[in-house]
Amino acid sequence: QVQPVESGGGLVQAGGSLRLSCAASGGTFSTYAMGWFRQAPGKERVFVAGITRSGSRTGYADSVKGRFTISRDNTKKSVYLQMNSLKPEDTAVYYCAAVADLIGERLFSRSYLYDYWGQGTQVTVSS
Repeated sequence: QVQPVESGGGLVQAGGSLRLSCAASGGTFSTYAMGWFRQAPGKERVFVAGITRSGSRTGYADSVKGRFTISRDNTKKSVYLQMNSLKPEDTAVYYCAAVADLIGERLFSRSYLYDYWGQGTQVTVSS
């Protein structure tokens, strides 16, 4: 099984950029589809972006399309989230998650489908 660990969060001004990283230990990373989720205070955890196990397909929440980019490097067992044009409403704890996909190149946007989660990294965007 894979264990994700996030890094790269912090405080940034509105309009700025951050790059989150998620390093996975254990398991065969290339057999896992990966996703980023976020949870703002008092709100549910929501899907941000997902990527298939090879990286051939990506998917995004409408709220981040055109601003965020998810990518992965299977040789480094890592997935990334490049966040540009950040807004105060992007403030949340960001989580990296993994789900085994032994069938094919699938994208997963439902949190309950993911089996392994990181501890989260705080992103705060000031206005």
